[in-house]
Amino acid sequence: MGCSSCSNNKSADGVPNGCKSNGNCASGGCERMSVFNWLSDLPSPSGKKPFDVVEVSFKNGRKDFFRNTKGYSLYKGDSVVVEGNPGVDVGLVMLTGELVKHQMKRKKEFTKPRDLKKIYRKPTEQDLEVWKEARGREYETMHETREMAIKLGLQMKISDVEYQADGKKATFYYTADQRVDFRALIKEIADRFKVRVEMKQIGARQEAGRLGGIGSCGRELCCSTWLTDFRTVSTSAARYQQLSLNPQKLAGQCGKLKCCLNFELDQYADALKMFPDTRKAIQTKEGNAVHIKTDVFRRMMWYLVQKEKGQNAIVPLEVDKVVELLTLNKKGTIPKDLKGFAVVEAVEVEPAYENVVGQDDLTRFDKEFKKKKKNNRNNRNNKNRNNNRNKPEAKAGDANRGNKSSQKPRANNNNKRKNQQQGGERKDGELSGNNSQRRPNKNRKPSGNKNRNNNKPKGNSNASNNDKA
Repeated sequence: MGCSSCSNNKSADGVPNGCKSNGNCASGGCERMSVFNWLSDLPSPSGKKPFDVVEVSFKNGRKDFFRNTKGYSLYKGDSVVVEGNPGVDVGLVMLTGELVKHQMKRKKEFTKPRDLKKIYRKPTEQDLEVWKEARGREYETMHETREMAIKLGLQMKISDVEYQADGKKATFYYTADQRVDFRALIKEIADRFKVRVEMKQIGARQEAGRLGGIGSCGRELCCSTWLTDFRTVSTSAARYQQLSLNPQKLAGQCGKLKCCLNFELDQYADALKMFPDTRKAIQTKEGNAVHIKTDVFRRMMWYLVQKEKGQNAIVPLEVDKVVELLTLNKKGTIPKDLKGFAVVEAVEVEPAYENVVGQDDLTRFDKEFKKKKKNNRNNRNNKNRNNNRNKPEAKAGDANRGNKSSQKPRANNNNKRKNQQQGGERKDGELSGNNSQRRPNKNRKPSGNKNRNNNKPKGNSNASNNDKA
């Protein structure tokens, strides 16, 4: 979309400097209300002068025709200084050549070329600076004018202000439901801003086109990008297209019916000519069938059968079947019911629910997480082992294992026995310094004496026996 900086800030050559894409953003904002010149590549006939009228665009797509009396070579997008009313104004060239004649006929511009306003020159830096300064005053002027209108009690809304390039004239666009006497307002505006004032009343659609916005389709409004003529839109356009008459959905940002309702109206009107008259009811023995809905794309019509017992039924019928039934009624034949003519719509059977992959288990992710965590831990341990083996110190230790001098002395077994005895003398709730020892059992007799007797030499036992004897 075209931003405000694109329309307010211009470079020396007239190119918008807001989006920095030199007017090639393809969004439609920089080239607002532009016309494609399909005759630009075709050369003019030999011996014939080119048409000297040029179409120039101003703020918010306002366009006018000017005469190029000095023969400047102008192209689309060039900025020019044109004749104002009074003074001078600056605009952008939008169309040149022979296509301007067709544009004048389409807009019903019957003014003779010699009576049109003239193009003075190409703008200088001073002209562009004055124009830029005048455009910068528009926003503040609009808000101050609104406050003046409120103080005077005028039932009007100032929607936009457009300054002339030389700053001598300002055009005020307003909307009002009734006739407004704004003579007092004009005097206050002229005294406050020292400009010539021109008031123009516009409609709600023109106001939306000047302000711009985003439509319900997600794109920029048609009235602010390319739509130039605003045709009347009625609710019959929605009826032809089988749309629900909901004002919230059918109304645009301007509060009126959407202009796009007229875009496809002719195609719907032509397609509905092939459908039978919806006002005619189909007669059956069960009761009359009244039309309630039509689908133009599927070529189907829905009828409501009004039975005598009060049980109504909706039956879908094809267009050919409806024509056949109306023909039978016209001949005096009344069918029993519409079941034989109804369209049998296939009912989509949803598949039965089955917990195939166990997605109902709430802890299925916890299991995978624990499994991953365990695998990562094993991988980390294996990696550390491999790193320790590859270290030079570990390799040297492996080489010296066979050397007895490098080995540490083993602990004495007597020290272990002493520790076991000390651990046995402790209380039941205490543990020994060695974590591998068990808690002592009071009922269990110490086995130290038994081991000692067994370890005595046989010679000593004989000596004791001899002494006794």
